[in-house]
Amino acid sequence: MKKIIMSGNEAVARGCYEAGLHFAAAYPGTPSTEILENIGTRYKDVIYSEWAPNEKVAAEAALGASIGGMRSLCTFKHVGMNVAADPIFTAGYTGVNAGLVFVSADDPACHSSQNEQDNRLYAPHAKLAMIEPSDSQECKDFVKAAFDISEKFDIPVLFRMTTRICHSKSLVEQGERTEVEVKKDIKDPSKYSMLPVNARKRHIIREQLLSELEEYAYTSELNKLEEAPGSDTGI
Repeated sequence: MKKIIMSGNEAVARGCYEAGLHFAAAYPGTPSTEILENIGTRYKDVIYSEWAPNEKVAAEAALGASIGGMRSLCTFKHVGMNVAADPIFTAGYTGVNAGLVFVSADDPACHSSQNEQDNRLYAPHAKLAMIEPSDSQECKDFVKAAFDISEKFDIPVLFRMTTRICHSKSLVEQGERTEVEVKKDIKDPSKYSMLPVNARKRHIIREQLLSELEEYAYTSELNKLEEAPGSDTGI
């Protein structure tokens, strides 16, 4: 397979392409902007993408596409997740039809932002799965895994990046695109219409699936421990 140097943002776009992504929406904001830019230029023949007027609209468009059966992506910078929180919290209960990934590009040290949020804390609060890559290769590989996890556990995935991961460049081994069929759009108000009577039932289902996800996390190849050369952990 061909290896090329890519930024984290470029690698996420590549991973989405290889994962068979159908739909992407975003509101621009550093350090996340280049993800949709790359999807919209390099992969426009197979992925529909659009800029939204704000992050909430982008999240709702991606959620709607997921319910409609299309693997979907929504990206924003960390403060943008505050804007999108309303539909995202509800999506934690409804789950998905096709895979749904929300990318939060956090900005430690305020390189281009008004604050420093650690949006990893959104995951347990909104009952989402969460994945965090550490280099460009993991950005590509992990976002592909995120769509599979989303569908396996019927859950949106929060893909947390940081400024240095988004903009740093390293070698990435490219793969081929896997064509994923658009799933059947199943009309199910009890799953997707969060009236209180439905939300209470979905809450129970979500907690059950989170328990299964926890067991999966203990054995997942995404989780690994690497010791520095010469280190002695005492284990």
